[in-house]
Amino acid sequence: MRSVRDRIRHAISFELIGLLLVTPLGAWAFGTPLHDIGLVAVVSATIATGWNYLFNLGFDHALLRLRGSPRKSLALRIIHALMFEGGLLIVLLPFIAWYLGVSLMQALLMDVSFAAFYLVYTFIFNWVYDVLFPIPSAPRAPRMVKQAASSAGDQ
Repeated sequence: MRSVRDRIRHAISFELIGLLLVTPLGAWAFGTPLHDIGLVAVVSATIATGWNYLFNLGFDHALLRLRGSPRKSLALRIIHALMFEGGLLIVLLPFIAWYLGVSLMQALLMDVSFAAFYLVYTFIFNWVYDVLFPIPSAPRAPRMVKQAASSAGDQ
């Protein structure tokens, strides 16, 4: 299981790198001033940072309970990314419409575009993060302790 410090490093680095990529791309793609997209991106990232921490903590605990390990297969990584982005999309839609003064349909198009970007980014970032900072293995009991426990059970 990841430590609190590792989870904080993960969430902050995820959001900072994402902001550096999405702000200029969003301003260009939607013909919106950089500062408007920048503010939407910063507010969204702030909300997403909290969501990232809580969602990943809950997801890992669910995996630990259901599978005995927080390690993710390819299929679980896809489910993880879809669930993360889907939840975030629902929360951010009203804010985007309000701040940019656009219809809910336009905000949905923008939000879905950001979500599509972040869906791919989330998958790649988390995979690379797991390679650079592997999940620590659960400590194993020393062999002598296992043998002693086994021998005690035979008596």
